[in-house]
Amino acid sequence: METKVITAHVPLLLADKVDDLSHRLERSKAWIVKQALGAWVAQEEERHRLTLEALQDIDDGNVTDHQTVQAWAQSLSTDKPLSKP
Repeated sequence: METKVITAHVPLLLADKVDDLSHRLERSKAWIVKQALGAWVAQEEERHRLTLEALQDIDDGNVTDHQTVQAWAQSLSTDKPLSKP
């Protein structure tokens, strides 16, 4: 696998935490940074995918108005809750 070096300045407190994790997990700091960066990138890609999916739902008219959702939510604490909108 080809790699590329990325340099970043991080706050000292964060750098110290990475050092601590490195010692505790007996892994290199580079390994910890790669794991963290990979998880963050995956999370952001999923957030982007979900945003595009939500925007498509809006374009397709798959929406529920606020009043309907609010009425449903308020009904959940009653003896006769409304069905999910």
